Amino acid sequence: MNNIEHLFLLSGVLLCLSVLATLLSARSGIPILLIFLCIGMLAGESGPGGIEFESYSLAYGIGNLALAIILLDGGMRTRMETFRVGLRPALSLAILGVVITSGITGLLAVYILDLSWLHGLLLGAIVGSTDAAAVFSLLSGKGMHLNQRVGASLEIESGTNDPMAIFLTLTLIALITGEMDGAGDALLFLLTQFGVGAVAGLLGGILLVQLIKRVELASGLYPILVTGFGLSLFALTASLAGSGFLAVYLAGLVLGNARLRHMEAILPVYDGLAWLSQIGLFLVLGLLISPSDMWAMAIPASLIALALIFVARPLAVLASLVPFFRFNLRELGFISWVGLRGAVPIVLAIFPLMAGIPEGSMLFNVAFFVVLISLLVQGSSLPKVARLLDVEVPPEPAPRRRSMLGIFPEDDFEMFLYTVDSESIDGVVVRQLTFPPHCRVAAVFRGENLLPASGSTRLAMHDTLCVIGRSNHLKTLNNMFGGDLDAARSKARAFFGDFILDAGARMGDVALMYGVDVDESEAELTLGEFMLKHNSGHPVVGDHFIRYDMVWTVADVDGDRVLKVGLREHELDRH
Repeated sequence: MNNIEHLFLLSGVLLCLSVLATLLSARSGIPILLIFLCIGMLAGESGPGGIEFESYSLAYGIGNLALAIILLDGGMRTRMETFRVGLRPALSLAILGVVITSGITGLLAVYILDLSWLHGLLLGAIVGSTDAAAVFSLLSGKGMHLNQRVGASLEIESGTNDPMAIFLTLTLIALITGEMDGAGDALLFLLTQFGVGAVAGLLGGILLVQLIKRVELASGLYPILVTGFGLSLFALTASLAGSGFLAVYLAGLVLGNARLRHMEAILPVYDGLAWLSQIGLFLVLGLLISPSDMWAMAIPASLIALALIFVARPLAVLASLVPFFRFNLRELGFISWVGLRGAVPIVLAIFPLMAGIPEGSMLFNVAFFVVLISLLVQGSSLPKVARLLDVEVPPEPAPRRRSMLGIFPEDDFEMFLYTVDSESIDGVVVRQLTFPPHCRVAAVFRGENLLPASGSTRLAMHDTLCVIGRSNHLKTLNNMFGGDLDAARSKARAFFGDFILDAGARMGDVALMYGVDVDESEAELTLGEFMLKHNSGHPVVGDHFIRYDMVWTVADVDGDRVLKVGLREHELDRH
């Protein structure tokens, strides 16, 4: 077997093992990215695989390529409405939070590892940012449904905090090597990273949307066009000293929210590309590490990792959010816990090695160990911590599948696939259902038979329905057909309460109905005003607080207006 065949065989085996490892992750709860890292380490020269790989420059290139794809995909899947809720706190975490996390971790590293101040702060900068690959993978892969404020803040933070970490890392390396003169150069570099990255990303996203609108290609070519454009944007932005990571994330955000019909061809391909990027990135980084060198730093690196998890990240979250935003203690606790470290710190740890800093190898091993501890401790416990801190909300009903029809260039009709799982519509005739405007049942499948979708068709349990509509009708359609509606309503009652009240109701009338004594100052408020007064900032589904021995919970939000409020009796065991 020649070299190229041997390379193909090893690559194929590693990819297959990594894909099959997702089953192990699902059953054991071990974060999948940690499994990818371990497979890479086992395949390396110190493991049974015996693959010799010591090219830090190649690993750096692969890391940037993979992270660009991951961030582009993450941007396309981030809805613009989440920015209304999470942008400002996320930016505070991405800028101020990274600085505080890096500073505290760096100061502790000075004493734990007996480093100079600059070298200690450099280590803090390397591990100071959360990782987009880890956050996107774990939050979407664990089946958690976080309240919108928490989920949006974490996703946007992970997609936008890399520029600050890169700035701090490169600035400290330049100070150590004597390539930077002072604070003026550092400030200019910071403004360039964020300014050029943001402008290039937004303009690039608008240009990409217009390009896709105006060219007619085979559907399989659109993902290739997006990839080529994204990589070009990353390179051009970096050549102008801006943040390529921020640019591709924002470009993906603009493209994903344009609602083009071609997204139906782009998103499924990018789902696979994002997985391939994560697998390839973590396998290569696993190959790069020498377990014997890493374990030699196990004790001091573990101390730094635990200090980062339990001291630096919580303090940074408190300092970044509490003075400026209204998060409750449960939300602050969960945001502190989701300070996941992943590929970005390991890629940043390659910078000192490429700069020729003598302590570079030690910094790399410590950063790698910190990532392992973070994925193991934080990543494996996310669902339990989310339930413990009560930041999850009941999952909303959803179609089994949805796809655009490709009829109109924008605001296209979609096909939603539902299964009749609710007794409330079992035996109902189609014409008796009240549909939103321009929505129709296009087909009904019973077993392997296609039934006519006429008004006289009587639905039965386990029928499959193809419904045509637009995305703005999705919530109504989900409430009609989305899964086992009886079970979903039972979960909703358990979370929101037996009574869902309109936010326009007068607080004094509600209090009289339930025999509650309210303050005179609050009796004339509507329920919506009452919730806005007491909740943590912009209202999102799942916000709740205790007052008058009742748990008041936001059950539905439309734009800036609270629509419905759930009412529960005080549950001491949960609060």
